[in-house]
Amino acid sequence: MKILVTGGVGFIGSHTVVELDRAGYQPVIVDNLYNSNLDVLKGIREITGKDFPFYNIDCNDTEKVRELFEKEKFDGVIHFAAYKAVGESVDKPLNYYENNLISLLVLLRTMKEFNVKNFVFSSSCTVYGQPEQLPVTELTPRQPATSPYGNTKAIAEDIIRDHVYSRPDIKAISLRYFNPIGAHESSLIGELPNGVPSNLVPFITQTAAGLRASLTVFGNDYDTEDGTCIRDFIHVVDLAKAHVKALERLNEEEKDNYYDVFNVGTGEGYTVLELINTFEEVNGVRLNYTIGPRREGDVEKIYAQSDKVNNVMKWKAEKTMADALRDAWNWQLKITPKK
Repeated sequence: MKILVTGGVGFIGSHTVVELDRAGYQPVIVDNLYNSNLDVLKGIREITGKDFPFYNIDCNDTEKVRELFEKEKFDGVIHFAAYKAVGESVDKPLNYYENNLISLLVLLRTMKEFNVKNFVFSSSCTVYGQPEQLPVTELTPRQPATSPYGNTKAIAEDIIRDHVYSRPDIKAISLRYFNPIGAHESSLIGELPNGVPSNLVPFITQTAAGLRASLTVFGNDYDTEDGTCIRDFIHVVDLAKAHVKALERLNEEEKDNYYDVFNVGTGEGYTVLELINTFEEVNGVRLNYTIGPRREGDVEKIYAQSDKVNNVMKWKAEKTMADALRDAWNWQLKITPKK
């Protein structure tokens, strides 16, 4: 089966390309390189021994997307391509609504035109806002999003649901990620943001490598054990494997108009300071960090209940937070220029 992977040069997308290949799928990569780097394709090639088709296309470009579907004849789509920085979305909400929602509409319309039936969407636990009870299940009511980024994911889920229910010939799954971290154990691919990282772990590894003076922890006055935010940190390879399981689930499902959502997390919550302490412990590195004010848009605490994805999709997180932080540091050491 030939699978379109939008944002396939990005952090989660590149690892998913590798796992799709391992599972016998034929990935085709689309990325506009807005927040990614072509060097990632070399890492994918070294891991898999294969050159997968790559197209530098913006998913908002209807004509280019149509031309791609005409050429490649896809059996399914995994849609990662989106802006994803919480803080930036607060500053530039219109950019986020335009990019994240129009690209989704273009893909769904093109899939309809070319009769492509299987769709896996990269969603987020941010759709839960600040939940009233923890851990969150898929039945936990969605609270108002705390950022425009989170709201784009909630709106996108609604669009997909309504589209699936209106069409007898499309099936879709939204995977609500918790906090992906780590890198491939080969250190050939990992998180490689352009400019200043918006995610915690690459900022940690860049600080530890001396590329940044210090890390700012946003707030230590939350209602948690040490005052810092609580998150469910999941290894990116485990998350990538969940996308393969989602495709298998769609292929097995005989019901038309099938749409479902799944939390993809470990089921464990850790504070930001616990993450930092674990990083220092497993890697033998001291990290220079300071405590700053809270960051607008951040949720105080959230972690998953993963029973549904464990039981329905037969997926379970296998790697620990320590594994992920060790892999992330090894990746950083590999890509940091030698002095």
